[in-house]
Amino acid sequence: MQQRFDFEEIRPLYDEEIQEVLPSIINDPAFQPFLKYIDSDSSDEAIKEGLMGIKSKKEFQTKISAPSLFRLAEKTATSLSLSGTDLISKDISYTYISNHRDIILDASFLNIQLHKAGFETCEVAIGDNLLIYPWIKDLVRLNKSFIVKRNVPIRQMLEISRRLSYYIHFALKIKGESVWIAQREGRSKDWTDKTQESLLKMLAMGGVKDIAESLKSINIAPVAISYEYDPCDYLKAKEFQLKRDNPEHKKSIQDDLLNMKTGLIGFKGNIHFQITPVINSKIDEIPSGLDKGETVLAIAKIIDKQIHANMTLYPGNYVAYDLFYKSDKYKHSYTDKERDAFVNYINGQIAKIDLENKDVEFLTNKLLEMYSNTIVNFEKATAKEA
Repeated sequence: MQQRFDFEEIRPLYDEEIQEVLPSIINDPAFQPFLKYIDSDSSDEAIKEGLMGIKSKKEFQTKISAPSLFRLAEKTATSLSLSGTDLISKDISYTYISNHRDIILDASFLNIQLHKAGFETCEVAIGDNLLIYPWIKDLVRLNKSFIVKRNVPIRQMLEISRRLSYYIHFALKIKGESVWIAQREGRSKDWTDKTQESLLKMLAMGGVKDIAESLKSINIAPVAISYEYDPCDYLKAKEFQLKRDNPEHKKSIQDDLLNMKTGLIGFKGNIHFQITPVINSKIDEIPSGLDKGETVLAIAKIIDKQIHANMTLYPGNYVAYDLFYKSDKYKHSYTDKERDAFVNYINGQIAKIDLENKDVEFLTNKLLEMYSNTIVNFEKATAKEA
């Protein structure tokens, strides 16, 4: 794997490279506003001095990332929790595949909780579309991220996918690192949370020819991520209307920056991460004789079912379901006070949307559908087989 592919463009930084790149990160004018997120109680100079002393990725995560993220969680979340560590071993490398809520925080919150529980952090797949400035690319590679190339020409796509897959297998099997990757490219705008079959095909490329055996070799452990509130929900609803009104609409770099900032500083309520069992035994139950496409689809459904069945359901999800479907199916799952609080929350998010031809009914329905889809998925995943 090492000889066939050059991973230089996509791998995390080596520890010995860190002192070389730190000055360019720290002195970049665009990085300065982010110093307050590292430690709002210290001076910029003190933070820079602390950063300049970092000599390894582990030291960076232990001294900078973890404390900063826990402080952020205290300010923007009611609670942050992780369960399922009893299902994993410190001696095994895993591929954590999760639903995707926040551009930055999904993998970051998982990592700091793994670290707190005594596990090694995982390497994180991050799309190069988010690496808007050079200092961001250096920073994420310092934080154990590897780069996923987006929007590549079709003629290069196969080779790019192969290199990424070989790197993931290399990280897991040679470096002994676990990895995190979202179940699909980009966040789920409506919370349907479906695993992209192309993702699984890519992951299998770096292993043996048999796709089921290749995916078993990377120990896929699905992770269900449940945010009580998505700070970017109103931005997603706005994007739905923009695309409805103009099918050619595409997000700008400024839109991506706004999403990153809103996700970081916005209120999230309770946040829970649930690690679920490695799916190898479930893969073994897939009938033999299926072709490659059918096998991939079956594995995607296994991942989806484990994620959907292990989502944490909050009062707002139940309220959204009853309002969206005009039912009273879950009226016993929330109080009048919780219902009113969620309705007020939705109205407040709608008020943030700045569109000239603002379609309040459409936008409201999009938000209700988003929050109710968690219930829809949970019902299907936990329904008894007929």
